[in-house]
Amino acid sequence: MTTENAFALPTPLNDAGQLDRHFAHSGIAQVYFADSVSSMTQGLAVDPQGRVLVAAKVGTADGSRFGLARMLADGSADLGFGVQGSVIGEFAPGFEAMGAKVQVLADGRILLAGLHYENAHRTLPALALFNTDGSPDTSFGDNGRQVVRLPGDLSIGSRDIWLPPGISGAEACDIAVQDDGHILLIANHHFELADHAGMLIRLTPNGALDASFNGRGFVMIRHLLLNTWLSSLLLQKDGRVVVAGSIDFPQEGLVARYLPDGRLDERFAVDGFLAFKAHGQSAMVSQIIESMEHLHCFGSSRDPIRCLALSLHPNGRPELRNNAGHPHLLEIGPSGCQWSAAQCMADGRIIAVGATIGGIEADFIVARYLPDGQLDAQFGNGHGWLRTRLGRSLDTANSLALQADGHILVGGYSLDGNYRAMVARYLNQ
Repeated sequence: MTTENAFALPTPLNDAGQLDRHFAHSGIAQVYFADSVSSMTQGLAVDPQGRVLVAAKVGTADGSRFGLARMLADGSADLGFGVQGSVIGEFAPGFEAMGAKVQVLADGRILLAGLHYENAHRTLPALALFNTDGSPDTSFGDNGRQVVRLPGDLSIGSRDIWLPPGISGAEACDIAVQDDGHILLIANHHFELADHAGMLIRLTPNGALDASFNGRGFVMIRHLLLNTWLSSLLLQKDGRVVVAGSIDFPQEGLVARYLPDGRLDERFAVDGFLAFKAHGQSAMVSQIIESMEHLHCFGSSRDPIRCLALSLHPNGRPELRNNAGHPHLLEIGPSGCQWSAAQCMADGRIIAVGATIGGIEADFIVARYLPDGQLDAQFGNGHGWLRTRLGRSLDTANSLALQADGHILVGGYSLDGNYRAMVARYLNQ
């Protein structure tokens, strides 16, 4: 069993993991959304010109909206994008919305994924496609926007109106775009209370349901007839699709893999599925990524809440050479912590970001892992991790992108009166 406690900070050994003071204001940029009353970064991407795209949940006088902003590489607003650097909108007229993920397509257009709020309690996955200047691409969906409705209302999920920000809840969104332009996304169908089934969906490049995928455009994912909740989607280089999240209550981490045509890959793990605990405790996966040799799960354990990292062999079994096949748990602070996003570097090392939990103790956390699953002592004050307090109250990191020069962009939000979308940049040398 490997559990690391992280409280004392030794003298920094190098600059890796420190805020980049040349970015925005001393390494931290507040993302501007015109006429908003609050904003929360949910997703990040970097375009080929090095500009930073920010997907957000934006509060307005009329309720929640999706937000899409673009910043220049130095953290300043790109005033040539949208209205003064940002776009605020809804997926259907008269309904609330939120933005969660953003991806730059091969032709430069920008795909935003998020949630359409059907009412105070229900959500639907939704997409919007934009031209490079922030104007809608009206060739996609309904004038550039598409709410994804499955037969039998199977894409309807639950709206999380009570859980404090920073704690993983029932709202989830992830996307991947295939080389041919088809769009993969996940949803969680809500039956009742804590009873969910995951949905893996494929759309055509114009936003319509792709009936050639599993014969109907989607796959219902429910392992062992248990409550199944999806949080992450990975499109592998060979076209296979990995999804991850949790099952049951108390939760176990879940990973499953599907073939390019939507059939379950029964050669993966045990009959297509891997379920695991964290040293006998609950576990959940927030993101799954792929390196040259492994799959890597990042998320958290429960009871207590700790940052979790687990390496898998490409066949879906725990990688015995990395931490003897057990989850690596990291404890930072007295109230718990969790990983929300991760990305693999070209050399196989991995950046993970998340937050500590608990009121004024909630801070950004960033770590760098070695390919063998251990923390990289050459990063962040010699411990492999770094904790950043942005303001006087709750700060939560939930998204990540790497710039071409290796700098680490971390997205999230800070509470100072209202929530404000933030992007911080860290050195990575």
